[in-house]
Amino acid sequence: MIPYGDPDLQRMLLDLESDLVERKESFKGDAPTKVREAVCAIANDLPGHNRPRVDFDVRPVAAASLSNLDRRRFEDDYLPAAFAPDVIAANDRSYEQRLAATKMVVAADDPIPTVLGLLVLSSRPRDQLPGAYIQFLRVAGRDLSDPVVDELVLDGTVAEQLRRIDDKLASHNRTAVDITGADRERRRSLYPPPALQQLLRNAVMHRSYEATNAPVRVTWFDDRIEISSPGGPYGAVTADNFGEPGVSDYRNPSLAEALRVLGFVQRFGAGITIARRALEDNGSPPPAFDVSPTLIRVTLWPRSLP
Repeated sequence: MIPYGDPDLQRMLLDLESDLVERKESFKGDAPTKVREAVCAIANDLPGHNRPRVDFDVRPVAAASLSNLDRRRFEDDYLPAAFAPDVIAANDRSYEQRLAATKMVVAADDPIPTVLGLLVLSSRPRDQLPGAYIQFLRVAGRDLSDPVVDELVLDGTVAEQLRRIDDKLASHNRTAVDITGADRERRRSLYPPPALQQLLRNAVMHRSYEATNAPVRVTWFDDRIEISSPGGPYGAVTADNFGEPGVSDYRNPSLAEALRVLGFVQRFGAGITIARRALEDNGSPPPAFDVSPTLIRVTLWPRSLP
């Protein structure tokens, strides 16, 4: 970040039309929170001035409070995963200071939860972020008009959602064991679990949580699985280069880092490549991506099992 010097600040004070300054007569009541939200909301639409933009996943959520964040989950699970024990032991920061340092709240002296804080630490983030959940459907047929034989809404923290959707998919997946080889047995599934995991983590990590009530949708038909994620390609990623090795960008960079800390992401930008390799190793058809400005859908087809 390039700091502003005194001459820069003086010029901003004198320029009444500057888009770098928010002017208010006074702060009363909940005005500080409303101003902060307004600044974050319009920051991405202003000229860049070669300075960093405010990512949606670290914006404050005024409707939330510190009580929405699970302190035990933060101190027992997240902090030990993010920092070495000796670092935590030597650090005498308060709970609020630690939340602020990990971007779970706006600031220690103004601990309003961020979008990230709710996604990682709230047992029900959809109360403030209506689309922050996963919807699973198992359809007995090839069309949404066919009977639904299993359905589940997966709520909770992003970690809980991902663990539960892994379990749900495993309950429907079939695995065959090939024992024809002399050295070792080989297991093949209708759908290789590593591919499902990578694509679902991508869907949760890269989706838009802004201005939408839509969840990540996982629909298992008799002949395919569709995973739909709200929000189109972002930043350097376009419909033309989507899925190409080495092409990646992050709508939610702090959420991506949190998922790395929690062990759901090992290598940034490699999810689709890993999924494709897992499908190929399983003898499955390659995935197909349908990329639009408001939605990304990936379709997987099963391997034929004996």
